[in-house]
Order: sequence, then C-alpha cells, then structure tokens
Amino acid sequence: MSSAVEAAKRKSEAALATAKDIAADAPAAMQKVREDPKAATQSFLHSPFVRGALPFINGGAAGMVATSVIQPVDMIKVRLQLAGEGVKTGPKPSPISVTRDIIAAGKVMDLYTGLSAGLLRQAVYTTARLGFFDTFMKRLTVRAEAKGNKIGFGERATAGLTAGGLAAMAGNPADLALIRMQSDGLKPAGQRANYRGVGDALMRIAKTEGVARLWAGAYPTVVRAMALNFGQLAFFSEAKARLKDSSMGPRAQTLTASAVAGFFASFFSLPFDFMKTRLQKQTRGPDGTLPYKGMFDCFKKVIAEEGPLRFYRGFSTYYVRIAPHAMVTLIVADYLNFITK
Repeated sequence: MSSAVEAAKRKSEAALATAKDIAADAPAAMQKVREDPKAATQSFLHSPFVRGALPFINGGAAGMVATSVIQPVDMIKVRLQLAGEGVKTGPKPSPISVTRDIIAAGKVMDLYTGLSAGLLRQAVYTTARLGFFDTFMKRLTVRAEAKGNKIGFGERATAGLTAGGLAAMAGNPADLALIRMQSDGLKPAGQRANYRGVGDALMRIAKTEGVARLWAGAYPTVVRAMALNFGQLAFFSEAKARLKDSSMGPRAQTLTASAVAGFFASFFSLPFDFMKTRLQKQTRGPDGTLPYKGMFDCFKKVIAEEGPLRFYRGFSTYYVRIAPHAMVTLIVADYLNFITK
C-alpha cells in the first residue's frame, strides 16, 4: 500500500515540476511571439497536428462562405425539383416564377430559408470532402513520385469519388434538415412544421420519425456526392494541371478550372440530386407508407409518371447553383491553403 502511495507521490511531484518548467518558459515564449510574430505563426502552422487539420478547416470555411452566397439559388433549385411531383403534364415553373412566388408569399429573406442547415452541412460535408481529397491527393502524389511517375486523372478521380462518398454519409442529417426546411413552405399553412432552425429540425425529425430517418436518402446522397466530386474536384485538379503552362495568370487559371469543374459536377450529379431531394422531402402518409421505397423505386416512378427529362429539370438553375458555389469554394480554399502553407 505504502509503495503505491510513494509512486503516486512521485508522479505528482514530477507533474508539478513539469508544470513549473512550462510556467517558467511561458514568458520567454511570449517574448518570442512579440519579437517575431510571423515566425511564431509559421511554427504553429507547421506543427504536425495543424498541418493535418488545415485541409479540413480551410475546406469547411470555404464551403460556408460559398453557401452564404449561393443559398437563394439553392432554395429555388429545390422548389423546382419538387414542383409537379407525380404528374407528367404538371406545372412547368421557371426560376423567375419560383422566385416571384417565394417573395410574394413572404419576403425576400425567405430565399435564405434553411441557411443554418446549409451552413451546418458545409461545416460537416465540405470540411470532410475537401479535407479527405487533399489528404488522399498528397498520399497518392507521394506514391506516384516514389515510382518516378506523375499523378494522373485516374488518381484524381479516385480521390474525388472516395472523399465525396465519405463526406456525404457524415453530412446527410444536415442535408435532410435543409431539404425539409426549404420544402416546408410548399405545404398548407396548417401542415407546416415551421422549424426554428437546423437544431430544432434535427431534434423533431429524430423524435417523431426515428434517428435512422436522419439518413433518409443517404444512398442517392452518397452517389450524388461521388458524382459531384468526380466532376468538381477531379476536373478542377486536371484543368489546373493542364493550364499550368498556359499564358494565363494564377487567378485566371483558378477561375477557368473552377468553371470547367462546375459544369461537369452539374452534369454528372443532377439526376442523383433530384432523387435525393424527392426522397428527403417525403413523409409518411395517413396509411404509414412513403411515396418512394428508395432510390431505384424513385427512379422508376419518375420515369413512368414524369418522363426521363424531369431529372434534368432546372439544369441551368442547378449549374448556376453548383458552378459559382464550386468557384467560390475552390477559390477561397486555394487562397486559404496559400496563406497557411
């Protein structure tokens, strides 16, 4: 018993001595920061933990900035996808008519409905996808260089697909809350949930429909994210590599590459985004059943009832939502990576 007490005493004395050493070094460390703040910042930024975390932090910050700019376009895109559900000859709204209806029913700020959910989604989803993509690319680059090769489009595509799939699973609850908040205004006034924010939406959905419901539409969400990341990150990285030796300046190269990436991201991902929106918006009817059993059932019913072109309804709006979002995200992330390298 006495030996255990002695051991504990020795550990306590060692910890106290360490604490005293740290306290004694603190003034010197603060003096170094005051004398050369730039060197202190660089030392902090180049610590192993921070180097590993920066791609995730920069990616999340870039995504949240982009979402704050693009949120009204996303709201219009969701309303376009939900219009005329189940009817082949239903209404054919335009982005202008949807915008006019939203403003007429409330106020201009209604275009920012679900912004809190959109920001949470970016904090989780974009943080993960850009962080994973950057991490995968660094490892693949090191492996390619060890073999005397340069990283190719195949490696970029693999990194983009994998990063998108992993991030989508993590971000699905926030994505679901965003769709519910944006579609709530389409219901009759007496049937609206009137969510107070993303936290309220997540708690009420989990309480009334079960926690598992927060991952509704996860399959098309993951496929959509993989398709979007394949188009966005792989083509952005490839375009930047091809433009590197051109006469364009660095900013022009980034803008051009992000515009190319936005187009391919829109083209590959819109059908899956359409099905994701339909699946996440649906709620159980009075008989306890859902309109769609899953992604493939949704695909078959939309083909049969609304026609195959319905999947690409609102492509221009979707591109206007995806391309600028991709451009802002990638430009901000590029800048943050530059100032923190």
